[in-house]
Amino acid sequence: MKKITVLGVTGSIGMQTVDVVMNHPEQFKITAMAAGYNVAKVEEILAMIDVEYICMVKKEDALYLQEKYPDLKVVYGESGLIEIATLPEIEIVLNAIVGFAGLVPTIEAIKAKKDIALANKETLVVAGHIITELVKEYGVKLLPVDSEHSAIFQSLNGEEHNKIKKIILTASGGSFRDKQRDELAGVTVKEALNHPNWSMGAKITIDSATLFNKGLEVMEAKWLFDVDYDQIEVLIHPESIIHSMVEFVDTSIIGQLGNPDMRLPIQYALTYPERDYLIGGESLDLAKIASLTFKKPDFERFRALALAYQAGKSGGSMPCVLNGANEQANELFRNGKIEFLEIENLVEKALNKHQLVKNPTLEQLIEIDAWARNFVLKEIGED
Repeated sequence: MKKITVLGVTGSIGMQTVDVVMNHPEQFKITAMAAGYNVAKVEEILAMIDVEYICMVKKEDALYLQEKYPDLKVVYGESGLIEIATLPEIEIVLNAIVGFAGLVPTIEAIKAKKDIALANKETLVVAGHIITELVKEYGVKLLPVDSEHSAIFQSLNGEEHNKIKKIILTASGGSFRDKQRDELAGVTVKEALNHPNWSMGAKITIDSATLFNKGLEVMEAKWLFDVDYDQIEVLIHPESIIHSMVEFVDTSIIGQLGNPDMRLPIQYALTYPERDYLIGGESLDLAKIASLTFKKPDFERFRALALAYQAGKSGGSMPCVLNGANEQANELFRNGKIEFLEIENLVEKALNKHQLVKNPTLEQLIEIDAWARNFVLKEIGED
């Protein structure tokens, strides 16, 4: 039985991981899990599965749970994350934490020789140069959980990486894919959170509306598949049926298709290199869908995607600045403190202000992330 630590268990990916594990009790066990602040959701999960370790963000939440569940070991904070990510009995860590906070526990888990099922794209966006070297050094697997990267990973099975001509990342286009740029002025948080295809957490849904999410995935793909940015193309694919594709040097294109169901890439990461039945999953009915459509994104319309390519090609510390500034601006929009289009504007200002660090250390990345967030706050008078 494969023992798992799930980081970010109360989020969308975390809860779907719980579902996958519950449907395969003979194969998997969630031994440890980390949550944010949602104590009620943690208690719901504890009513469904038996775990041995829990990590919360706040000490008071950890103390409450420890008193109520004395047979469990409850820890908190970043030190708690690292503890449950490096437990001796754990084989794989599924990291579904949202944002920069997922970086350090991933690094420590790799050093403890744990395989990583990665849904936290920011880890590679910010520190791809560090993570890829550690993966080689410690001989662990880095398995993508994002539907797009899982699709590429599956499409590359049995293929030679030096025969890749191009990676094609598909994007739904998000909540506002049919709106022109001038129609985005004054859009509400509720409208932005109304994703047409996927059920996701608030932060990533807003990122999908701006297309910053796809920009982060472009940077993630660069590190996961060791390709240049000029080899990564984004296509708007409103149906979200083809999750991504690879074109090879002979012009053949291989892709992975399926209904929008995140349990599939989650399960594949946990069962790899094997496949298993997706209990409760629906087979794709292409005749019912009838047609699939694609178009190239307009970089003037989707400025966030252009900024991501710019930051990625600049390299060094620029992706960290983009990510930190976007995380902060995204939160400000969700809290009603800025307009939707200001997210892009604030990120661009942070990129323009920052002095590039070519090969940042982890310590420098932590400082740069904090600088980017503070820069955004100062720009709107929130410092």
